[in-house]
This record gives sequence, C-alpha cells and structure tokens, in this order.
Amino acid sequence: MTIDFLSAFIVGVLGSGHCLAMCGGVSTMLTSSIGVNQQHTKPWLVLCYHFGRISSYSLIGAIVGYSGSVAAKNIGVPLAGLRLVAALFLILLGLYLGQWLMWLTKIETVGRHLWRFISPLAKLVIPVTSPTKALLLGTIWGWLPCGLVYSTLTWSLASGSALTGAGIMLFFGLGTIPALTALSLSITSIPALIKHPLMKKIFAICLISYGVYSAKIAYSLLF
Repeated sequence: MTIDFLSAFIVGVLGSGHCLAMCGGVSTMLTSSIGVNQQHTKPWLVLCYHFGRISSYSLIGAIVGYSGSVAAKNIGVPLAGLRLVAALFLILLGLYLGQWLMWLTKIETVGRHLWRFISPLAKLVIPVTSPTKALLLGTIWGWLPCGLVYSTLTWSLASGSALTGAGIMLFFGLGTIPALTALSLSITSIPALIKHPLMKKIFAICLISYGVYSAKIAYSLLF
C-alpha cells in the first residue's frame, strides 16, 4: 500500500492551494492572538493545530476504510471497482482545482449538514492561546466540508481496511502541511507560488493525469 500513501501525500501537496483558501484564515488566526513576548510559541501552536487536524482526517479515513472493507466482504463490492471510483474522483478533483468543472462543490454540501453541528464547538477554543486550544481547533477543523478531503477519502474507501484508510488520510494531511505552515509563520513566498493561477493549473493537470492512469489500472483489474 506504499503507493497509496505516496499518492495521498502528492494529492495533499498538489491540493495545497485549495487548503489555503479553505483553511488559510484559520492558520493565520492561530498566531494572531499571540503577544510580542510569546512569539516563540508560534511553531508549537501551529504543530498542535496540524496534529489535531490530521488526527481527524485519520479517524475519518479509518471509518471509511472499514466501511469499504465491510462492503467488499459482505456485499461483494470489488475493491477494484472502488478504486475506479476513487480514480474518477481524482479526475473530478483536478477539474475542480483547475476551475474547469465544479461538480465537487455539490458533494461539499452533503458535509455541511454535519458541519452545522460541529462548527459551533470552535467558538469554545477561540482565541487560541494555548497548545491545547490549538489541538482542539485542529481536531474540529478536520471535519470541515472539503471536496479535496472527500476526494481523497475515496482512496480510503477502496483501501480495504481501517488501518490503511487511516494511513492514506494521514499522508494526505502531511502533504498539506508545508503550505499551511508557511502561511501561519508568515512565510509568504510558498503560499504565493502555490496560489499562482499557472501553478494551480499545472497541479490540476497533474491530478487529472494521475487520475486517468489510476482509472486505467482499476479498469484492467475489473475487466
């Protein structure tokens, strides 16, 4: 399953531009309440936030991975079929990030029903003044409705186990860290490069190409 972990990490890196749009404000807010004499705590708060966020991703990945394994064993759904679905979602993700086809926004609306109940919890830990609050905020924010996350979750669904499903989302989360961390620490060059329209198009084309390649492999396993 090493290739799945690597693929998830690459998706996280390539999709970082979308992460900056969805979570960039939260990443900036993490350090905005820190006083001049407490600037040394910035990296620690950022680390705790990302640990909480990725922990939520991993938990969701485990749940989805286990669901996929149950479907494969008890219902007879072939894992290759789930992998084909995952590849199609990767193509949709590339089209979404390139702003050529926005179908994934419709899928995000599904998660907004759950988010209505979870999001008020964030008010309990804002402003973020301690590592514990940063950790809790990250844990809450990991459930934010996001087409990028949902697309990667389809790989967890096709993984065949809770452990592998969690691992896929773990590596995906790790891939999103560099851009968001740079933004939190006011390192503007990396986020600016990732958000550049040309780079976003290049990233989108890479995802589409990998999705087509993955779909071809899944199709060959099915037929």
